[in-house]
Amino acid sequence: MFCTKSFLVFLITFACLNLYAQENFESLGETALSLNHSVNTNYKINFAVRSRYYLYQDDNFNFENRQLDVVHFSTLNLDYNNSFSLGIQYRFRETIDGGSNELRLTQQYNYTKNNNALRFGHRLRFEQRFLDNIIIIRTRYRFALDFPLNGQKIDIGETYIVSSAEFLVSKSAKIKPQLDQRTTVQLGWFFSEKLKFQFGFEYRFEEFNRNTEEKLFVLSSLILKV
Repeated sequence: MFCTKSFLVFLITFACLNLYAQENFESLGETALSLNHSVNTNYKINFAVRSRYYLYQDDNFNFENRQLDVVHFSTLNLDYNNSFSLGIQYRFRETIDGGSNELRLTQQYNYTKNNNALRFGHRLRFEQRFLDNIIIIRTRYRFALDFPLNGQKIDIGETYIVSSAEFLVSKSAKIKPQLDQRTTVQLGWFFSEKLKFQFGFEYRFEEFNRNTEEKLFVLSSLILKV
């Protein structure tokens, strides 16, 4: 089992580095601070702030702020495996890089299941994105896996892997449907019951049904339970 996990980590990392070496792409960083709070056994809330910035564009390495996101999710556990969430997000871009600010509403269904050391999840999201002069309706499906690098469960002080594949369809009255695909792998550290840190990569194929744009994201997030 450990050899299989190590090979999976190596394979995904190698794929990310190989894609990074290709031309005609952008690289961005995204740093997040997430606060989770359980109101009771069935209801929890999440607040997050995310900063996104350019690392590589126009064949040059440079640091340039792009946007700031403020996000809230409320989640109701329907039972042990199923949950439903409502979210609201506001994106600040106009005063940062001149892009459009955005209000986003989200409805989400999530199913998770444990199989020994492996946990997998299916997530379905419906989003309404309100930008300047346009409203975009987006549907997202994600399949995710996470597992500890040692043992059968993630214990305090241990390291774990989180990986996912996500497919997105965006529609609007003003633009043709857009198809996106995202692949993510992250390494996590479970420092305590209230503190986790994750770092990894996400590779995106955006608008691959029209004019494909490829982007590599460097992700880092601090997750606090309060």
